[in-house]
Amino acid sequence: MELIISNSSGKPIYEQITAQIKNMVLSGELAEGAALPSMRQLAKDLRISVITTKRAYEDLERDGFLTTVPGKGCFVAIKNPEFVREEHLRQAQEALQTAVDVARLAGITAGELCEMLTLLYEGE
Repeated sequence: MELIISNSSGKPIYEQITAQIKNMVLSGELAEGAALPSMRQLAKDLRISVITTKRAYEDLERDGFLTTVPGKGCFVAIKNPEFVREEHLRQAQEALQTAVDVARLAGITAGELCEMLTLLYEGE
């Protein structure tokens, strides 16, 4: 598992870790039941605090991406299809919100934006 951490990013390191692991799980790069590095090992590999990796793993477990087995470690949780769909919907909503914000700044109407979305959606 390769994670890339950017100190120049506006996002906290634990959020960068969380987002990358979520994407790996959703894309299937990390399979159900796959073991993740221990919090200490990940902190050592990334040269960051264990507290940071602990926060990321706790957030991932809270969000249903990881399960922790005491004495054994952290593993990718079994995918719940409804949960995966909800996560994809959340990601799409965030991307659309960004598009709406840009459109408003540029004076693009809602109708024009809908037309662009329809063209993009049907074009793929």
